[in-house]
Amino acid sequence: MKDKKQILTEKLNLAHLGGGQERIEKQHAKGKLTARERLHFLLDEGSFEEMGALVTHRTNDFGMEKQLFYGDGVVTGYGTIDGRQVCVYAQDFTVFGGALSETHAEKICKVMDLAMKIGVPIIGLNDSGGARIQEGVRSLGGYADIFHRNVMASGVVPQISAIMGPCAGGAVYSPAMTDFTLMVENSSYMFVTGPNVVKTVTNEIVTAEELGGASTHATKSGVTHLTAGNDIQCINQIKQMVSYMPQNNEDKPADTPFELGEEIREELENIVPQNANQPYDMRRVINEIIDADSFFEIHKDYADNIVVGFARLAGKSIGIIANQPISLAGVLDVDSSKKAARFTRFCDCFNIPLLVLVDVPGFLPGTDQEWNAIITNGAKLLYALSEATVPKITVITRKAYGGAYDVMNSKHIGADMNYAWPGAEIAVMGAKGASEIIFRKEIMSADDPAVKLAEKEAEYAEKFANPYSAAARGFIDEVIAPKDTRRKLIKAFVTLQNKVATLPKKKHGNIPL
Repeated sequence: MKDKKQILTEKLNLAHLGGGQERIEKQHAKGKLTARERLHFLLDEGSFEEMGALVTHRTNDFGMEKQLFYGDGVVTGYGTIDGRQVCVYAQDFTVFGGALSETHAEKICKVMDLAMKIGVPIIGLNDSGGARIQEGVRSLGGYADIFHRNVMASGVVPQISAIMGPCAGGAVYSPAMTDFTLMVENSSYMFVTGPNVVKTVTNEIVTAEELGGASTHATKSGVTHLTAGNDIQCINQIKQMVSYMPQNNEDKPADTPFELGEEIREELENIVPQNANQPYDMRRVINEIIDADSFFEIHKDYADNIVVGFARLAGKSIGIIANQPISLAGVLDVDSSKKAARFTRFCDCFNIPLLVLVDVPGFLPGTDQEWNAIITNGAKLLYALSEATVPKITVITRKAYGGAYDVMNSKHIGADMNYAWPGAEIAVMGAKGASEIIFRKEIMSADDPAVKLAEKEAEYAEKFANPYSAAARGFIDEVIAPKDTRRKLIKAFVTLQNKVATLPKKKHGNIPL
């Protein structure tokens, strides 16, 4: 008779083998790590505590009773990242292709419930062929149980999903409801219906990579926020991202050590061109304002006319939203509005102060934008910034025209501090367009309309294309030299760190989805 300790050891060894050595080798041959290897690299050494290692499925149909694997295709538990507690699950493709069963789902739900109870982030590493069809509706019910918990956890604890293999059908909706989704290039894909179904229904011929690969979702759909070249790179991105976040919605992000110096940045004086129509890279402004090498950009390849991401300012975590003049002149459009609104709401959920850098000529005109609901989508960003109660500071670096001025965290929608650089232009529209409307008759009746237009354009620009009219009315708190921006922002965010703001009593608002 075997010793009881020996029995336990043998069972745990089987659990650690997943679907067996042959399937592990196949996983490695694809350039992929196993579920346990991924957790090993994600979590601090020796910190992982597993839950449910000996769980097996309960299905007796289709010969499934003869195929029992400890863990049932998912490794769940808790551990630490840089000493901070997290809850985790990693689907194991070596067991039934990571297919989700009733017990597989129960394990994920249990660790999500734990994350909610103790107030820590939940990180899911997805690598699954989908629902376990041998279980029928029980598998579908398992997905719904997870979806419901995603919704309940939303805004309570950060939720991060890494797609490290297939993720198809109903399985895609759990990552879609988490805060951030990462994908691995050439080894992961996401879609509701696969290439074969697409071909049958629409007669389109498309590969899995083209339909739902990392590049597709990073550039076209915006479904994924970050892409990585391999599993290790993806895991490192998760660890870096988590460092900017608090543990939960009642916590604040952890500060990093920082010693204040003079904090003047002369280079900021030379970034914005004298020519108002000449582009420049707003990332140069960002990098001169924030702590060195601290910018962690989100959605870099999607809607690149706006830049969003995390950074540190004097050791404190902040979120940044910035128009990008080198792409579409920095206009707001459907995609950039959605991108910035989503990021704003995450920061507001988790007490991350917001810095908004403005150089926006307006909303993108055209039938494509109107027919794709720029009205509703632009309103998402307006709604998100209006609703946010975290400290919110705006710096207008150059243009702030029309309704886009209002939307980009203006004083009127609740910004706490609003600064403008001396060359900022705050107006309904550009001087040329405004002059053509206001002085139309005078210009048309002039001996030389072109000369008259130039004269009126200069007149309008002198009167309105500056920050001083707005400053005179208190819409701008201070006009500052660019080199002083970092110093001003550090002081302003410290001043606002104990800000208290409450929204009117309601169940929830009705954001224009």
